[in-house]
Amino acid sequence: MKIEYVPIGYVRSPFREPSGVPIQTRAGNDIEGTVEILEEYAAGLSDLEGFSHIIMLTHMHMCEGYRLKVTPFLDDVKRGVFSTRAPCRPNPIGFHICRLDGVEGSILHIRDLDMIDRTPVLDIKPYIPQGYEREDVRIGWLEGKLDEFLSTYADDRFSRSGSR
Repeated sequence: MKIEYVPIGYVRSPFREPSGVPIQTRAGNDIEGTVEILEEYAAGLSDLEGFSHIIMLTHMHMCEGYRLKVTPFLDDVKRGVFSTRAPCRPNPIGFHICRLDGVEGSILHIRDLDMIDRTPVLDIKPYIPQGYEREDVRIGWLEGKLDEFLSTYADDRFSRSGSR
């Protein structure tokens, strides 16, 4: 089975390469950018301005290949890629929760960025916190590392020059 997606738009971000990007949106607190939605999809933005946050699914376009065992940013032990948020995955799909500051035509003004400039956007959904709350959550090997998780920026370990 072949699955194909087309971008509905592109992120405009101050980050030009993977190194130095926050490893998740909470670490990108107040970093501003925009999403340029392609004109043929702009009508789908109707009524989005009433939400304070959005979920964006993206294609992590700077990943080449994947690794099933990776050394994640917050550890020095190789872990299974599916127990991490590492970008180089069999399907390099990004999941981002960003603040939505406004909608201006086909441009979304967003904050809390953890994306590289020109990242293709595959989908946008409104963030509704009640839909994500869970009780009795365990966080595996990340236990005791949440402070780092909320403030860590990427190095080059998942780029072409990174070797971990």
